Amino acid sequence: MKICFETLGCKVNLFETQALGQLAQERGHELVSRGADAAVLNTCSVTSVSEHKNIRAIHRLRRANPDAVLAVCGCFAQLDPDRLGAIDGVDLVCGIYDRAAVIAALEEAVLQGRRGARLGLGPAGQFELLRAGIPAGRTRALLKIQDGCDRYCTYCIIPYVRGHIRSMPSEAARAEVRRLAASGVREIVVTGIEIASYGVDLGEGLRLADLLELLLADAPQVRFRLGSLEPGIADEAFCRRLGRFPNLAPHFHLSLQSGCDSVLKRMRRRYDTALYKKNAEGLRAAFPGCSITTDLIVGFPGETEDEFAQTLGFLEGCGFAAVHVFPYSLRKGTVAAKMEGQLPTAVKEERAARAKAVARACGERYRQTFLGKELSVLLEHRTREGLWSGHAPYAFPVYISAPEGRKNAMCQVRLTGLYQDGMKGEWLRPLSGKPAPETGSRAAAVY
Repeated sequence: MKICFETLGCKVNLFETQALGQLAQERGHELVSRGADAAVLNTCSVTSVSEHKNIRAIHRLRRANPDAVLAVCGCFAQLDPDRLGAIDGVDLVCGIYDRAAVIAALEEAVLQGRRGARLGLGPAGQFELLRAGIPAGRTRALLKIQDGCDRYCTYCIIPYVRGHIRSMPSEAARAEVRRLAASGVREIVVTGIEIASYGVDLGEGLRLADLLELLLADAPQVRFRLGSLEPGIADEAFCRRLGRFPNLAPHFHLSLQSGCDSVLKRMRRRYDTALYKKNAEGLRAAFPGCSITTDLIVGFPGETEDEFAQTLGFLEGCGFAAVHVFPYSLRKGTVAAKMEGQLPTAVKEERAARAKAVARACGERYRQTFLGKELSVLLEHRTREGLWSGHAPYAFPVYISAPEGRKNAMCQVRLTGLYQDGMKGEWLRPLSGKPAPETGSRAAAVY
């Protein structure tokens, strides 16, 4: 068969789509962007806005592949399979469990005409082992080590959709890292729904820092980057243990959501701004110059102008490299949806605009500290302007004119200015094996 995939939502969704693509290829199928026999949409349900995007994507895929079997899977399919099953043109509904069965169901639908199936809707069992997809060109790969969440923040539907915490056994994670490294992947992004909870269900006695120490040691030639972290995990011991590994990218996404303690309490977050700031400073001490990025929800039910002002002040004082700002989106089925003090859309959007302006200024100030410094950059793709785009160990992309550039290659770059969402750099030389030391705050590693 010819199969096309489309993904909406987070890195976990992207990992799962890549894993399905890997499985399809192993079963002899071809991945295409058009003219498909089967089309798969991996959906998101994190906000009410995402639901509208899901529906639009379904119709777009159907128009682009009028004769294909159309399967809709992922979080939205798990949350509301009846609604999806009633949409004209949707042939298969697949939840977030038993992903390995999706390709077999597509084969039956295409070859035997068995449409209308519903599968993978739970309940949750053990962590489903899926082989990470290896991207074309072998530059960066995703590794999902954990699924589910038991935190039940008042605004979030994900624990109801993804179920309880399930962790990848450590030996399976290590085997995947060795496989990816042997394939030529130069960077692995460790992801999950709530990776700070890794291991609580396994009984192995291993938690996230333990696993990371094993993975970092197993593949010293690979750069590792962490997905979103709960702020409480980045304590002194976490920083001390992981600060020993130069192949851990100094980029940490600490989820904030609000810079006001009273709002954090209503959100049922398990930290306050004092703990957040303490742990952010601990990361900077262990990883000098590191990028700290975050997410922010503005306009949460009952948020006053004073509470919002506290958040803006916290953003200004935290030195974030980047902030993803979202106006609060009412999500049916969550505690926050029933709270008093729901704010008008106009108020939420106005606050989001103000927060984004502060976030842009913070990001520019952070990037300016790198002017004139040398970094090792992993080249990923060419832009429309003909520049090479790639990532240094930090949070921002780097754009350079590289005369000897090639995908998945490392080069040494001197940063010369701010450019778009990242920085522009001057190509110095290619790197093989160990890059030259960075002239920034932290020494480079074998990336």
